Amino acid sequence: MRLAMRVISVANQKGGVGKTTTAINLGTALAAVGQEVLIVDLDPQGNASTGLGFSSAQRAKSIYQVLVDRLPLAEAVAPTAIPRLSLVPSSLDLSAAEMELYGSSGRSFRLRDSLRELRGQRDETGPAFDYVLIDCPPSLSVLTVNALTAADAVLVPLQCEFFALEGLSKLLKTIELVRGNLNPRLEIQGIILTMFDRRNKLSDQVAADVRQHLGDKVYRTVIPRNVRVSEAPSYGKPALLYDHRCVGSQAYIRLAGELIQRERALRAAA
Repeated sequence: MRLAMRVISVANQKGGVGKTTTAINLGTALAAVGQEVLIVDLDPQGNASTGLGFSSAQRAKSIYQVLVDRLPLAEAVAPTAIPRLSLVPSSLDLSAAEMELYGSSGRSFRLRDSLRELRGQRDETGPAFDYVLIDCPPSLSVLTVNALTAADAVLVPLQCEFFALEGLSKLLKTIELVRGNLNPRLEIQGIILTMFDRRNKLSDQVAADVRQHLGDKVYRTVIPRNVRVSEAPSYGKPALLYDHRCVGSQAYIRLAGELIQRERALRAAA
């Protein structure tokens, strides 16, 4: 019997830290080990949709319609080329969503309310999805607030650079505000160190500082800088399909295993 669906927001207000890369490749790795996964592309740039091979013509039903027009989320879910991995795509219209939602009642709960429908969809083996990964925009906008309000937990990709901890502290404050005012169950699922360069002493220093401050919240698995991972989106494929042997793909496979272990431990302790 499968466990209840878990909703995890992949969030960091800084751009270029590996949010979309993590959402795509972690989702692919989870699907590869038998999990039913849904990625929700909540970024107006739509990079997760592009990285999974979705053209503009394949985005007629998108997360924009779900948030603004109240389209049932299940109607916007589309299968990808990867077995057990589905996507709710983004579209350019999403850039106007914040303006259109301004002043709307319950605007911070639109995504949460839509996901409740999926939580209720079960078959004899369990819920429709084991994991929902929400790829957040690189800002603390109403879209990100929707993602944090809808989520059970937050997964934070953190680039190994000088200002990493400063940016992280701002995100942690936002998570505390959302927990206190909108979503009391929200927790930090973990911190993922990304773009790690073993040739650069700064990467080692940042990693050590983050682990010192946040301890077990930081994943053991580290995502290295890798050209093959960077190339994969231009082919509309996750790195695990583009080159599953490269060091970046192998890191995401390990990350998926570690995430599943953490999730099992969390549920056992609940």
